[in-house]
Amino acid sequence: MKIAYVSGNRETLPNAVVPIGLLYIMSSTPDHHEKVLVDVCFDEDPHEALREKLGAIEPDLVAISMRNIQNNDYSGLSDNLAYYADLIESARAACQAPVVLGGSGFSVMPRELMEHLKPDFGIFGEGEKAFPQLVEVLENGGEGLDSIGALFYWNDADLVMTPRPPEFLDMTELPFPDRLLVDEHYYNEWGIDSVQTKRGCPLRCNYCTYPIIEGRKGRTRTPASVVDEMFAALDARPAINHFFIVDSVFNLPKTHAKNVCRELIRRNWQTSWTCYANPLGFDEEFAELAFEARCTGMEIGSDSGCNHVLEKLRKGFTTDHIRRLHTICRNAGIPDCHTFILGTEGETMDDVRQTIDFIVELDPYSAILMVWVDDYETLDPELREQRLKLRTETNALLLDHQNDFPHWSMPGLRVNFDEDLFRALRRTGRHGPVWQHLRDPAEWSLQSL
Repeated sequence: MKIAYVSGNRETLPNAVVPIGLLYIMSSTPDHHEKVLVDVCFDEDPHEALREKLGAIEPDLVAISMRNIQNNDYSGLSDNLAYYADLIESARAACQAPVVLGGSGFSVMPRELMEHLKPDFGIFGEGEKAFPQLVEVLENGGEGLDSIGALFYWNDADLVMTPRPPEFLDMTELPFPDRLLVDEHYYNEWGIDSVQTKRGCPLRCNYCTYPIIEGRKGRTRTPASVVDEMFAALDARPAINHFFIVDSVFNLPKTHAKNVCRELIRRNWQTSWTCYANPLGFDEEFAELAFEARCTGMEIGSDSGCNHVLEKLRKGFTTDHIRRLHTICRNAGIPDCHTFILGTEGETMDDVRQTIDFIVELDPYSAILMVWVDDYETLDPELREQRLKLRTETNALLLDHQNDFPHWSMPGLRVNFDEDLFRALRRTGRHGPVWQHLRDPAEWSLQSL
């Protein structure tokens, strides 16, 4: 069977992101199939490009990856549903192949998106097992769709959903992705690649989609396998100058994270990397190992400077935990970037002011301030209208305080977050996440004192 794997993501702010999830799916599909990656990220007209590419390929199956529902450049200005609807229409105009929709964005609300976008099939959650099973069933005439876990399909006008399989993917079975398939522009322009060391998140933050996509049961790869993939990526793409560990939270479980760091140290790893981290379970040993393993920054989902908001969000930590993590990072020489989500349900303008004051007092290496947007607003105009007033008030307050702290970014307001700034930083040879270059590390690290 000839399969076209379509990466629909077009976001390049602050960096274009290699479609690592789709590459894992491709590597999990048996090699006797003809597999072609179609990436429209850099095409001027993605719909025309998709029609032309699929017309030339003449695939038997089109698999479209939907990375996110809202635009994911942090600005929260628009959603992507009309765009993906047009992608599906373009695929059908180019060929007669059935369309499968999947990816992290689709998995957030798969039933609603199946009904809204009308692909032939949908796979929610992990696709490394379900997609090859779907390919096999379709290759054999289509009998047995109900045996595939986490699948949506149409039975005439009725939408059918099969339950998730009882077990998630064993991460020791995750094959290495083939990065030679990827447009070299990702590496030559930005130089950043991604790697996943585990899946599943036991935390219960009330807005987070990671448990929906990956489940709550943590499943780790062996540290040797993780580092093997990182070295293989460098061999395939020498232009890589930075890795981002895309685990929901790298330092939980902390034993696993420490062992990955130890493996990097043992093998004399020299390329910089960053990760997501959580104040829970964060200790001095982890920070010291990460620093020695060439970690150059951590992004922490701190979310609020108010303890009652953190409790409402079910974060499991307090502002004291955030302060402790900041101190540990500073002592270890690891820049910390804290993301804050303002205007969540029930939050007041006084809460937003308190968070602003908390950030100024904390003085992290950097901070990113975002205003909350619910994914379900894309399908519910009334809900979007209800939340618009609070977002407008929150943005106005942020504008009033934008100069209180010179090292934060407000993407929705383009404060320390715009294409010209990013381009200027790249021209000077700065690598990795842009937030790392908004202040002088020598003036910040306690190691310099």
